[in-house]
Amino acid sequence: MKKSGGAAAEKKRVRRSPAAVQNSGRDSNSDPPPKKQAPKKDVFQLFAEKVRDHKELESRWAVLQETRVEYFRGKDFVSFLKNHPEVKEILGSDKNLEIEDIGNALLRKNLIVRCDRVVKTVRPGKRKLSTWPAHLEIFPEQVFSDNDAFFAWAFVKRHPLWQTLLSFFWPVLTLAICLFPIYPHQVKLLVLYSCAGILLLILSLLFVRAAMFGALYIILGKRVWFFPNILAEEATLRELFRFCPKKDEEEKPTWTTRLFYAIVAVLVILLLRHHAPDEAARARYQKRVSNIIDDFLEWSPKLALSGMMEKQPTVVNATESNSSFPDGANAGPDAAPGAETPVEQHAEEVGNIEETVQFPQHDDNI
Repeated sequence: MKKSGGAAAEKKRVRRSPAAVQNSGRDSNSDPPPKKQAPKKDVFQLFAEKVRDHKELESRWAVLQETRVEYFRGKDFVSFLKNHPEVKEILGSDKNLEIEDIGNALLRKNLIVRCDRVVKTVRPGKRKLSTWPAHLEIFPEQVFSDNDAFFAWAFVKRHPLWQTLLSFFWPVLTLAICLFPIYPHQVKLLVLYSCAGILLLILSLLFVRAAMFGALYIILGKRVWFFPNILAEEATLRELFRFCPKKDEEEKPTWTTRLFYAIVAVLVILLLRHHAPDEAARARYQKRVSNIIDDFLEWSPKLALSGMMEKQPTVVNATESNSSFPDGANAGPDAAPGAETPVEQHAEEVGNIEETVQFPQHDDNI
């Protein structure tokens, strides 16, 4: 019994020997280490990027401590989340938070900064403060509020792909514009007529838009602007060409105001018709414009250089042959007999001058 017990203890010692422990350590080290998971992006960061890219949240640009920032108003943020609750789904478990708590969380994570207007007094000639101030300063208390509070985005906005491509092709376009004078004639015509057509289209659209607004204003007393965002500076490309007219939220004009503008419109039309150019003047203007366009299209560095060379004065070389001088001006030993030399011609001219000038005679007896 003792031998069997000793054999069992011997086996345990062998199993727990250092070699066995070392081999086990090698086996464990031979296993590949677990892969590190990429840190998840903060849900509030994703929420802030989503809200900033959304077109329904109105925002402006201003200067904050010599830095140009994009900012929004607190009351616009509150109304935006009330009208678009689906945006809060990005927050996950925090989607049920109050709007004020979400704003404070964005402030704690330095995603937004509360600002205040620099000019806090009403300027002369105005009734109230500016709705969107152009200059801001950091507010001392970083707490969310919707009472005349402004908040600037504190992170860099991701640029879309088309902006990156545009920034790359912009220098190329600038260089192409500078090289326009050396383009072939057909390419010049294409560029010129394309630009003129686009300009004519824009001016025609603005004229028709203003004419329709004036007609509806005078006849029906309504302010209807077709393409309401065509002159907006911060509108997107989709909103720029939106045809739906803008709703008239102002009071209806009185009939006296409409009659006054109708009389003014009739007088302007009659004045323009009276001073309109006749057919001869129109043809003259058209010819002048055509000449300007032809000169612009046909200009090239080679022609300009040749024109400059033609305008240079001709320099006479002193070693040229005698035939380049006038007759008799270079009379020499081989000159024809009887020909006057330049010295004789000069003396004759001086004698003629003396004959024509009569000097007063002095009396010797005085």
